[in-house]
Amino acid sequence: MASGGIARGRLAEERKSWRKNHPHGFVAKPETLPDGTVNLMIWNCIIPGKEGTDWEGGYYPLTLHFTEDYPSNPPTCKFPAGFFHVNVYGSGAVCLSILGGGWQPSITVRQILIGIQDLLDNPNPNSSAQRLLSALDKGPSITSNRN
Repeated sequence: MASGGIARGRLAEERKSWRKNHPHGFVAKPETLPDGTVNLMIWNCIIPGKEGTDWEGGYYPLTLHFTEDYPSNPPTCKFPAGFFHVNVYGSGAVCLSILGGGWQPSITVRQILIGIQDLLDNPNPNSSAQRLLSALDKGPSITSNRN
């Protein structure tokens, strides 16, 4: 089986599993093309804000872009450009260990989405994607002395 076949086969299985059982409030669907066919390589997702956090009540759109090298390589996960979070680049790309050096081919779409939901309320300022937000998160580095 060619590597593209492996990626699409794995994604078809993930889709089937997701449709049977997925976390409450989450949405993950492969893109539907104008002709009605499904593109398994791009998934449109919604991540709900976790209960008891500042993100609660919100629903955050995210796109997963898979390559033919999946599951050997992780998907690119992107919020809309300009999403305001210390671990999200200005382009919307998510900076999360399991999407980089911590990637393992056994990680599922479900685990990715839950990991990103957890990241929303538990940012990692040591792996900042945005300098300004990192500085805000770490607090002021310059103090003023007003008389």
